[in-house]
Formats: sequence, C-alpha cells, structure tokens
Amino acid sequence: MSIIDNVEAHFQQVLAEGLQGPIDIPEWETELWWKPTTTLAEESIIMELTQQGKTTEALVMSLIIRARTKDNEPAFSKADKLKLMRVADPKVVLRVITEMNTATSEWESAVKN
Repeated sequence: MSIIDNVEAHFQQVLAEGLQGPIDIPEWETELWWKPTTTLAEESIIMELTQQGKTTEALVMSLIIRARTKDNEPAFSKADKLKLMRVADPKVVLRVITEMNTATSEWESAVKN
C-alpha cells in the first residue's frame, strides 16, 4: 500500500467508529448525535471564519457540519446558519458544541489508548 492509501484507510477507520451521542436538548425537544471528526475541507471553513474574527459564525458552522440525526442525516443545512445565528438561544448552542467537543476529546483519548 502507498502512504496515501494508508492515510485513506486510517480515516475510514476513524469514520467507522460511528456517531457520538446523543445530546439531549430539551429546549429544542430533540436529541442530536455528531460526527467525532471532520474533514480538512470542513475544518478549513471553521478556521477561516475564526481567523476573520467571526467566532460566532464559526461555532454555528461547526454545529451545522457535525450535528446529525440518529439516522446519520445532517440535522441542519448551511441554509439554517442565519436562523441559528439570529433566533437560537446562544446558551443552548454553546452547551451543545461544548458537549460535542468534550465528548470528542474523551473519545480521541480512548482511541489513542
């Protein structure tokens, strides 16, 4: 196998770990699952927004990119970004993203060991 084949195989193995969650969100009367990892293309969207000083938009994009239904369907679309930024309770959005990031960090530590 070539190095790039190994790179691809490793990422497929990470993706095969499946969704994380759920996070219970009573305020939204739902539960959300999330992808434990993102692609570099997805990360670049978030990083670019952060570097432009658009931290709130970066957080919302992180939610849009990672949040899933229990059937692994995207919970939000990019078209939902403005609504999430304008009509969603910021405390709830931050709590959900914090839970995703905390659980993902714990998951990454467990995978390494």
